[in-house]
Amino acid sequence: MPCSFALIHNPQSRRNVKTGLSASDVLRALPDLLFCAPETEAALVAALADIAPRKIKYLIVDGGDGTVSKVLSVMHASGWPKEEWPVLIVLPSGNTNLVAEDVGFGLRGEAALKQLVLLAQGQMNKCSVVRRRPLVVSWPDGSHVSVLGFFGGLGAFTRGIEIAHRPGFLKTFSHEAAVICAFLLTVLKLLAPHSRKKWLDGSAVDVTLDGVPAESKRHFLMLFTALRRFPHGVWPFWQRSDSAEQGVVYLDVAAHPERLTTAVFNLLRNRIPSWIRQSPSYNSGLADKISLRGEPLLVLDGEILQTSPEGGFEIESGPEVSFLQFSKKDD
Repeated sequence: MPCSFALIHNPQSRRNVKTGLSASDVLRALPDLLFCAPETEAALVAALADIAPRKIKYLIVDGGDGTVSKVLSVMHASGWPKEEWPVLIVLPSGNTNLVAEDVGFGLRGEAALKQLVLLAQGQMNKCSVVRRRPLVVSWPDGSHVSVLGFFGGLGAFTRGIEIAHRPGFLKTFSHEAAVICAFLLTVLKLLAPHSRKKWLDGSAVDVTLDGVPAESKRHFLMLFTALRRFPHGVWPFWQRSDSAEQGVVYLDVAAHPERLTTAVFNLLRNRIPSWIRQSPSYNSGLADKISLRGEPLLVLDGEILQTSPEGGFEIESGPEVSFLQFSKKDD
């Protein structure tokens, strides 16, 4: 009988370092499961090349956003036919878990293993399959292989992530706490006279939305996503969350935006008053393809991507991916 499960375990994910599942635990519970713990990208490529011809039904990804992104990117770059991709089961074990918040299994560790055993036995009925179309980020100059992910940004967002990735931050705080500290530091920089102008000047980026140049030439912040839900109900976009299945949802904030503090307060509370919608400083929409020129750095699922200023990036919707979610209601 062919194996229906394979598991990609990232041993370097922050939560796995502390309380991760071991291969022996998993294989005792699911002896037919194919367990892989690649520690390098080359090892991940080899592991997925071994998994692909086995035609498994479920691929379990035990890691964070970066791990999910790497797995999907390798699958996309390989010859694995998209229509034969397995259903992904995401266990939230990483530094950041925005993907798991939206499409994850909702469990990890022993609790997840218990439910996976029931799933293998055909006894788990509290599950459903949801589908998303991850973002595909490509380099027009062909300098890199395209990567897949779910949430990214540039401008002040990139600067904040760079601060959060400083060794002093990551050594002292968890990634979530580091991002919060970076956000507070960003606020301080916007308040401090000597750095406020530099940050508010934004980045000089030529943005094209479905072939139409954006009105702004300098951008304080730009965000884009393929997710439909963020933690704590935050949704800083004009479009309904289910619009992500139709294209790339984006938010573009021009340099020196008007009433920035008030706007941030509203956007973080999922409130889009009419003055924000009508302001030339703020633009949100849905695009099939976003082209960026003149920006050497981009963040995707917590990872900083780099290119030459002349090369830029292109962002569009990728292939449909299925995810299994477990409902804990009535447990």
